[in-house]
Amino acid sequence: MGSGTGKYIALGLIIVMALAIAGLITGAIGAGLTQSEEAKAAGETAEGPFIPKPEVHLPAQVVFPTSDRDHYRDFLEAEKAEKKYGEASLTHDQEELVEEGPYQGSNFIITNTILSSFIASIVLVLLFVLGARKAALVPGRFQNFVEIAIEGLLNFVEAVVGRQHSRLIFPVIATIFLFVVVNAWIGLLPIYPSLGFKAGDAIQIHLLRPAGTDINMPLALALVSFIFVEWLGLKMLGLSYITKFIRIGSLKEGLKALFQMRFLDAFQGLLDFFFVGPLEAFSELVRLISFTFRLFGNMTAGEILVLVSAFLVPFIATVGVYGLELLVGFIQALIFSGLTLVFAAIAITAHHGESHSEQH
Repeated sequence: MGSGTGKYIALGLIIVMALAIAGLITGAIGAGLTQSEEAKAAGETAEGPFIPKPEVHLPAQVVFPTSDRDHYRDFLEAEKAEKKYGEASLTHDQEELVEEGPYQGSNFIITNTILSSFIASIVLVLLFVLGARKAALVPGRFQNFVEIAIEGLLNFVEAVVGRQHSRLIFPVIATIFLFVVVNAWIGLLPIYPSLGFKAGDAIQIHLLRPAGTDINMPLALALVSFIFVEWLGLKMLGLSYITKFIRIGSLKEGLKALFQMRFLDAFQGLLDFFFVGPLEAFSELVRLISFTFRLFGNMTAGEILVLVSAFLVPFIATVGVYGLELLVGFIQALIFSGLTLVFAAIAITAHHGESHSEQH
C-alpha cells in the first residue's frame, strides 16, 4: 500500500470520526446530555438543532387535489387539538371534521404513497424502454445491466418451475419483484422526507412517502398474487381445480364406505371433505393477510428506523441504517415474489399429480 493511499484512508477516517462526533453532539442524544433538569422533570423531549422529533403518520397523507389536501390539513389540526386539550376544546366545525375523517366526499384523491408508486412505475418503464430502445448484439453497459436483471429473474423462475412453464409465470413474478424493490429503494432517497407542505417551520404533509408503508399497496400486490395463482390453477386443471377445495370424490368414497360398514375409510373420506378441503381454501385466503402485513410491517418499520436514527445521531449512524434498508428492501421483494412463485409451482405440481393419479 502506497503512502498516498494511506493518507487518503487516514483522511477518510478523520472525516468519519468528525461526522460521528458532530452527529452525537447535534442529535437528540447529545441534546439529552445537555438538557436542563427542569426540562427533564417536565418530560420534554430533547431535540437536536437540525432534526425535529419524528412524527410517523401511518395513514397515507393527501397531497392532491388542493381542496382535499386543505381538508386533510384541517383534520390534522383538529385531531391534534383533540389529543392535546380534549374533545371539549374543539369547535363545532372541528368536531364535524373529526367525525367525518381525513377524506371528504367521493373525490378521487392522490396520496403521497400513490404518487410514490407512480414514480416507481415510471422509473421501471423508462429503465426497460431505454434499455431495449437501442438493443445491440454487443450490449453497452446500460443494456447489459438490464439484460442481467432480466436473465437473473428468468433463471430464478426456471429453477423453480422449469423451462416449460417459466415464460408463463415470469412476467408476474418479475413485475412484483421489481415494483417492490424499486419502491423500497427510492424511498431511501433524501429528497423523500425533504419535500412537503409546511405548517410553520415543520413539514406537516409529506409530498412523497414509500408506497410499501401504505397498507393498500401490499394488499393490492397480495390480491394480484392470489388471483394469479388461482387463475394458473384453473388454467392448468380447468374446473377440476375446484376439487382441491370441494372434494366431491372424498365425499362419495366416504358415503360409500359408510354404507358398506367400513367406518375407518368412511371417517377418512368425510374428514377429507369436511375438514381438509375447507382448510385448503382457508390457507389460500390467509396468504392475503400474511403477504400484506409482512411487506407493510417491514417497510413501515424500516421508515421509522431511518427517522429515529437520524433523530438520535444524524450523519454517520444513518448510513448504516440505509445499508440495512437496502438489504431489507431486496429481501422483501425476493420473499414476496418467491412465495408467489412457489405457490404457482404448487398449482402446477398439483395438476400433474392429479392427472397422474387419474391415469392409475
